[in-house]
Amino acid sequence: MAALWMSGWLVQLLVIAVAGREALQQLNVFQLMEMRATVGLFLLYPLIHLGGGLSTMKTQRLPQHVGRALIHYGAQLSWFFALTLIPIGQVVAIEFTMPIWTAILAAMLLGERITVWKVAAIAFGILGVLVIVRPATGAVNPGQLIALGAAVGFGISIALVKFLTRTESALAIVFWMLAVQSIAGLIPTLLVWTWPSPAVWGWVMVIAFCGTFSHFCMARAMLYADATIVVPMDFLRVPLTAIMGWLIYAERLDLLTLLGAALILGSNLLNLKPGVAVSGQPAAPAAARHSAKL
Repeated sequence: MAALWMSGWLVQLLVIAVAGREALQQLNVFQLMEMRATVGLFLLYPLIHLGGGLSTMKTQRLPQHVGRALIHYGAQLSWFFALTLIPIGQVVAIEFTMPIWTAILAAMLLGERITVWKVAAIAFGILGVLVIVRPATGAVNPGQLIALGAAVGFGISIALVKFLTRTESALAIVFWMLAVQSIAGLIPTLLVWTWPSPAVWGWVMVIAFCGTFSHFCMARAMLYADATIVVPMDFLRVPLTAIMGWLIYAERLDLLTLLGAALILGSNLLNLKPGVAVSGQPAAPAAARHSAKL
């Protein structure tokens, strides 16, 4: 079930990468994020209505929802901005350090065990980033650093999603994310607002739909597996995004970028392996899964 829900996440994020680049040819990043969140709330409402209405969105954990939504907001802003600076394939390759930060934070916040394989995965992932960014050459692209910052933010956000799923439904997590982000981005959006063309409105609708329901898929997947198992499932997004960039935008990836991406993918595969915890004790099995109502 975790794999099934994560396939929805994978497909929708591939679409967002292309739609985001197209929309950002005319829109400011703040405006795109505000439109995405606002339209997403309207798209989400039918599910809320079927689940019992807005009263079911009440929560005792509002500060955690707000914190998670704002962290994700900053990460998503950075991700979209990086799309305008470096090739799509490179953005996604760097983004795939997210499991590194998720593994560390899941151990700190959720009590998930860090195995020897996960330590190796973290080391390979960091090496992959260094190969892609190549700081020793003195030619680090700001877009690479922005993409790396987005990956860290996404890792924190995913760990917090796992934390929230212990008591909150997937629908509530997505609702509060969109509501908080709509408020957070209102003033910056008003300062840079330009009326979108019909074509851009189409891209915005695609981003809003995929951005909303991809998170719903992620939150549902978290109910069936640990965060450090769920997140690496979408490793296919690296080669698929690189192929899209080549076919649609004629983007080429150099050999060092491909090597770095391979190291990051390898780290994700190591992250999936069970093993002995760093303390020397066998890694604990995943906790009993929660069920959730829409």
